[in-house]
Amino acid sequence: MKIRVDDNVLVTKGRDRGRTGRVQRIFADKGRLMVEGVNIVSRHMKPNPQLRQTGIVQKELSVPIANVMLICPISNEPTRVGMRRLADGSKARTCKDCEEVIE
Repeated sequence: MKIRVDDNVLVTKGRDRGRTGRVQRIFADKGRLMVEGVNIVSRHMKPNPQLRQTGIVQKELSVPIANVMLICPISNEPTRVGMRRLADGSKARTCKDCEEVIE
């Protein structure tokens, strides 16, 4: 995965285009991820003894991974992510723009 939990991402498509947020959770098998404060919808919840919240509830839904770009922590710009082998043999994520290692 080129995007990981706690990365800052920019939404590039959809109704929340242009918003940024932190990745909270990744669903790799579905190709989706949860971004904090993005894709918030209203759901109508019926009264239920097991559920605490009833009425109209605000809820975050997942976003496709293809619709987000990683924000480079060095340049603070949205960028594509590449992979590079380091001198010790491990793989690391790199920014395609500034060629710096991410994390």
